[in-house]
This record gives sequence, C-alpha cells and structure tokens, in this order.
Amino acid sequence: MIIDDHEVVRRGISEVVERADGLSVVAEAGSVEEAVNRARIVRPDVALVDLRLPDGTGIDIINRLAVEAPSVRPIVLTSFDDDDALDEALQAGAKAYLLKSVRGAEITEVIKAVAAGRVLLDERTLTRRRADHDDPTADLTPSERKVLDLIGDGLSNREIGERLGVAEKTVKNHITSLLSKMGLQRRTQVAAWVAGQRAAGWRAQN
Repeated sequence: MIIDDHEVVRRGISEVVERADGLSVVAEAGSVEEAVNRARIVRPDVALVDLRLPDGTGIDIINRLAVEAPSVRPIVLTSFDDDDALDEALQAGAKAYLLKSVRGAEITEVIKAVAAGRVLLDERTLTRRRADHDDPTADLTPSERKVLDLIGDGLSNREIGERLGVAEKTVKNHITSLLSKMGLQRRTQVAAWVAGQRAAGWRAQN
C-alpha cells in the first residue's frame, strides 16, 4: 500500500513496485483517514508511508495501524533527512526509513526485506549516523535508554512496561528501535552490552 498526498509520486512508486517480481500494489491513499480505512479493508503486508499528509503525519498512521491493522509493516518513505523524524518513526514502529532519493531497486529490496520480517535503514542513512556517532547509544531516545537499562537489570518486557507505565507492545517497539540503532540483532546482545559497560565502569572506579 502506498500512502502519499501527491498522486504523481504515488503513481511513480506504484510503477516501480508493480515491475518487481512478487510485489503488487493493493491500495493507495493520500491522507491519514484514507490510509487507515483502506488498510483495515485490504490488509496489505507492507505500507509505504510519507511523513507529511494533509490531515496529519505518517507517525499518526503508524500508531493507528499498530492498533487497527497490526499485521501491516510500515516503511517510512520521505524527503526529510532528519534524525528526530527517524527516531520518532522507529519508536512508533516503522520497520524501515527511506529517503525519496533512493533508487527504485532499493525501494523494492527494502519492501521485500520488511515483508520477510526484517527492520532496516537505507545504507546512506546508516553510514551517516555511524559517522556521526561512535557511541552506539548516541541516537537512543530517553525512553529507549530507560528500556536499555532495564534490560540490563534483567527485566522482562512485561516488567519493563509495568516499571515505565507503558504497554508491553510499546516496550517491544522501543527494543526494535534500539536494536536497529545500536546495530544489534537480539535482546540478549543488548543485555550483554549493558553488562559489559557496567563492568567496565566498575573496573574504572576500583
């Protein structure tokens, strides 16, 4: 499903997707309400979501799809190369963040990867962020840092949710986001990283 308020953009993306083996466009939308209503009906595997829409934002769509059509895996496709927007999108549950400057082939590759269950960013965004930050936690939001620490304390997702006063699904979204930002794949790797940092801090003080 393609969600963008510019018909020409939707048509162009649709042509790229339709040419790819194994992919088809099942719906298009130009607003938040239109997107949510159509997604509930057609249940696409993946939704390409623009961030700026006439009646809201792509983040609004991602948040509502998480409740009303949770099987849909959202990909942000935007012209805004903005770290705050990226953080907010990933925290909301976006499975990928692409700039509209990417090649058509990259878009279809990411769609297929996200449909298969992966979470990823386009290589240029990753390269820039890695160059900007040596600290793998530098891009984490305050909420993600709290989740990181509580994973290090050995708490389960449910326990973290109770501690922070948020839903377990929100905790899972935070973990998905922080894994992507830190370049890790599993929750156990996060726990090991925190343990290593704490041990290093203890050794430095003793």
